[in-house]
Amino acid sequence: MQVKLIAYTPEPERVVAAAARLCYSKIGAMDILEGLTDDRVGELIDTLLTSGHLSPTEHATFVFAIEGVSRALSHQCMRHRIASYSQQSQRWVDESNFDYIVPASIRESAQAFEIFVGAMESLRDAYRKLMALVPREDARYVLPNACETKFVMSMNCRSLYNFFEKRLCTRAQWEIREMAAIMLEEVRKVAPRLFAKAGPPCETRGICPEGKFSCGRIASRAPANNT
Repeated sequence: MQVKLIAYTPEPERVVAAAARLCYSKIGAMDILEGLTDDRVGELIDTLLTSGHLSPTEHATFVFAIEGVSRALSHQCMRHRIASYSQQSQRWVDESNFDYIVPASIRESAQAFEIFVGAMESLRDAYRKLMALVPREDARYVLPNACETKFVMSMNCRSLYNFFEKRLCTRAQWEIREMAAIMLEEVRKVAPRLFAKAGPPCETRGICPEGKFSCGRIASRAPANNT
């Protein structure tokens, strides 16, 4: 898996702080950057994150290049609506020798691994045979969720907060959780204050919205009852 932050709004923290400053003062829109010190930027961002007033964070956008992941993962990403995606097309790109992602649970079992690899080889063979009979856009229907894919994804800061909340939870699937962790590392390099409170709700707010499906992480962190 490779995940790289390839572009982002210049001075994202300053941009967000300037938008917040306009919300909280009588200053004119043309003057929101004047006299905006780094300390004030930090104060404004902290106010936004603490109060939950996240609309100003939508002005900062981050663009990621991602490859070496499965189609199963990319389709989970598509469930995050406020984002932009550009994915390598199986309609136009020949997948005769497609790579595939192997889950650890399958790799760790000799029997499961043999079955899995056999299935992948069978699907490769079926795809090649279909390519000789039907258009590529129809032959691709036989390709598996495990098929490796590449895509570019853009999200604003507020959408990323939602993404990290959902995908860094231990209940998220292992592959997208790994990708989300790398993404968070990447954005914290360029906007550490802006993403200071990003993560699963058990870590950021001390709550778990999963109900009976909770992993129990909150309970394990609760102070011992010595009475």
